[in-house]
Amino acid sequence: MKKNNTSKSRLSLYCNLGALLLAFILVLVIDATHNPTDMLVKVLQKVCVYAVVAVSMNLLNGFTGLFSLGQAGFMLLGAYTCAIFIIPDEVRGQVYGYIEGGSIVHVRLPLIVAILLGGLVAALFAFLIGLPVLKLKSDYLAIATLGFAEIVRTIVTWEKLGPVTNGSFPLSKLNTFRKALEGTPFEKFSLVTPYFLIAGICIAVIVLIIRSTYGRAFKAIRDDEIAAEAMGINLAHHKRLSFVTSSFFAGIGGALFAIFQASVSAAPFTSAMTYEILLIVVIGGIGSITGSVLGSFLFIASSEWWLRGLDSGKFLGISSPVFRNGFRLVVFSVIIMIFVLFFRKGIMGTKEFDVVKIGGFFKKLFTETVPGWLKKIKHKEAADQ
Repeated sequence: MKKNNTSKSRLSLYCNLGALLLAFILVLVIDATHNPTDMLVKVLQKVCVYAVVAVSMNLLNGFTGLFSLGQAGFMLLGAYTCAIFIIPDEVRGQVYGYIEGGSIVHVRLPLIVAILLGGLVAALFAFLIGLPVLKLKSDYLAIATLGFAEIVRTIVTWEKLGPVTNGSFPLSKLNTFRKALEGTPFEKFSLVTPYFLIAGICIAVIVLIIRSTYGRAFKAIRDDEIAAEAMGINLAHHKRLSFVTSSFFAGIGGALFAIFQASVSAAPFTSAMTYEILLIVVIGGIGSITGSVLGSFLFIASSEWWLRGLDSGKFLGISSPVFRNGFRLVVFSVIIMIFVLFFRKGIMGTKEFDVVKIGGFFKKLFTETVPGWLKKIKHKEAADQ
């Protein structure tokens, strides 16, 4: 029995790795055949960014049971930290042109180092904030973290911090993966591939954490704090660890968002962004990593690509005066309501994507279910005759 389970788990692992390899090859093909301005490229880049943040939020909300709404604040910290250190030296004076004295930061870091630094800064603030707020529970924790995000957004635009954050002005002309790889053999694969690799590594690390002893402790806290504490789990330590880890990856997501836009300002990092990420987690399934990834793709593709025709007067070849600016949001809201009504546990629920299980489903469908239906139809026709 154990050998059968081991062989099945190995087969599942190999098949899923094969699916990831195929996805990676597809990304390479897209990079080699598309332009930076193509909508498919922009959507996939943003999907990678949101997937990292959604999975990080799922780690906290779905697997540890801590209801936090501070994700946008940690993204902002990661975005600004990364942006400050990836402004090219030759344009730094222009970027800080409206700040008296200019920038006091004159250090430029490689993109990967700046991204990691953004995650570390977000994790540091999460550790400091977590000391008082993690003593709160449920709605009170959500309100406290939401307040923290708004405070951070206000402080970043403070004039006194202008020489660092550029105050209320955006940090623009940032270095990007395409600029960093320009003139190298990897220049052709610098559109989606870097985002895909970084997002894949971050999500893989989160999966390993969830499957470790720490992950089992997180789930125990989520299911029953009293029972978890009775089993010897240090509640404060593990809550803090989950909070800091989630914030670290949210900071990395924010850094990727800054690189994706090639500029950063405090305006996008409002509570609405946190609600979008929470919506993605709910749509995909609270407690499902692959659900969060799938939810990110469906959310971004639907809201920014597939339904764009509803705002321009023509959709799927149909022209109508109803299709005017803003109608896309109406349709998108209806789609969300349908998901909430008919997929109450999300698309994946608490399950994960498994190639073997999907293959087994289709095998059963075409070898047992469909032939069974056909036999019933034939028997019914024969009986009628």
